[in-house]
Amino acid sequence: MARQFGVSLRKVQYWNARAAHQRLDGVDFSNQTPGRAANRTPEQIEDLILELRQQLKQHSALGEHGAAALRRALEEHPIPCRPSVRTIARILERRGALDGRRRRRVSPPPAGWYLPTVASGQAELDSFDLIEDLRIEHGPRLDVLTGISLRGALAQAWPVPAQATAQWVMDQLLEHWKSLGLPTYAQFDNDTRFQGAHQYRDVISRVMRLCLSLGITPVFAPPRESGFQASIEAFNGRWQRAVWTRFHHDSLAALSERSALYIAAHRLRHAPRIDAAPSRLPFPINWQLDLHAVPAGHVIYLRRTTEHGHVSLLGQAFALDPFQQNRLVRCEVDLQHHSIRCFALHRRHPNEQPLLAEIPHRLLQRKRFQ
Repeated sequence: MARQFGVSLRKVQYWNARAAHQRLDGVDFSNQTPGRAANRTPEQIEDLILELRQQLKQHSALGEHGAAALRRALEEHPIPCRPSVRTIARILERRGALDGRRRRRVSPPPAGWYLPTVASGQAELDSFDLIEDLRIEHGPRLDVLTGISLRGALAQAWPVPAQATAQWVMDQLLEHWKSLGLPTYAQFDNDTRFQGAHQYRDVISRVMRLCLSLGITPVFAPPRESGFQASIEAFNGRWQRAVWTRFHHDSLAALSERSALYIAAHRLRHAPRIDAAPSRLPFPINWQLDLHAVPAGHVIYLRRTTEHGHVSLLGQAFALDPFQQNRLVRCEVDLQHHSIRCFALHRRHPNEQPLLAEIPHRLLQRKRFQ
């Protein structure tokens, strides 16, 4: 029969033993639960352990009812072979008698989850950051402006032989977008070179005006919050390991050359991802930047509310809801309709972003951009 059905002789013997000389219509061939292991603690002792645990939990003067306390309590009972502390712990876990619960692992939200069009793959977001106070041996201190796209991993790095200024940052962004196209969003941290002075109200910086003039929505990450700048921070670490600390640089030109080689290799490696990313918009023809024009469009601030339900942006605090305390929110400043719309954000429920408040707000009209 084993040869006829193409199975091992051991399998035929196993099922023959299962039949136990019964008629075929009377044999239960369904899968059976495995038998109890020979070295497993007897069920009576397990029941005794659970009973002792309940007694210690309710009446023990010390209040201890863990595995070690149960092992000490078992010494008062005439048991021929007392289980060890580790075995008692496994019994408690197997019988579901542990007070603690294992941490529930929650899947992370998709990249760019706080912007619905980016999370769904319909729009691209470029993140920018500054690596500050690097020092070439016997040379000047320098800053490095870095950038990477969220969906396509399209990266760039610009060393500057001094402290980077807002004008220099704007010039690099302009050349970058001219050569590669425009994203839908550009994300920055709250550095004054990106966001402008913090001590004044309703500041729209030159970098923000550049983005708005090109139809790009600037996004500002929340202060002291991890995760929102994760892609650019990770790229900063890779660039420093592969370029800055790996080689000795005699001059800024040598550093720039080595950085260019790394950026070219990085783009080659991520070519399939770059091709699969959302398409970038073409740079407008005959475009000119007017820093003194009235800004139009949207500016997004990612913020966390205070214990009183206030949110700080544009150099002032706005009241949302006293019951929305320490809540992560996305504030969209509509410069044309003079309003601020605030949406609730939650990492565990990234698709639920209800509108919390809509606040009328008109920017201060200054005579001239400074």
